[in-house]
Amino acid sequence: MKLNGRHIYLNLLQIRLPIAGVMSIAHRVSGVLMVLAIPLLIGLLQFSLADAASFGQLKAWFGGWLGLAILFLALWALLHHLLAGIRYFLLDLDIGIDKPHYRHSAWGVMLAAPLLAGLLTGVMR
Repeated sequence: MKLNGRHIYLNLLQIRLPIAGVMSIAHRVSGVLMVLAIPLLIGLLQFSLADAASFGQLKAWFGGWLGLAILFLALWALLHHLLAGIRYFLLDLDIGIDKPHYRHSAWGVMLAAPLLAGLLTGVMR
């Protein structure tokens, strides 16, 4: 990429986004993860409803570390997208649009989503 005849080296690891920008990117990532998870979740539902043995297999698999990690990721995506969507709705209503408030709400979403996902993953175990 060139700007004024000079090559620009853009190092994405050195860009310091504000927390609202990071939360916005995570909101998009969580939406993509949820859309991509739909076929997997439908397949898992179909497998679990086949008979009692397949339900037991699925329950045992989700008791392992890989199953819990996938469950945590799915719950994080759902909760982050929900909480960020509520935040954006409130911002559209001009609630929390001031500088300290939008930062606090972005931090709240970024911290609450993985915390709630972890709690729900532990409860479902």
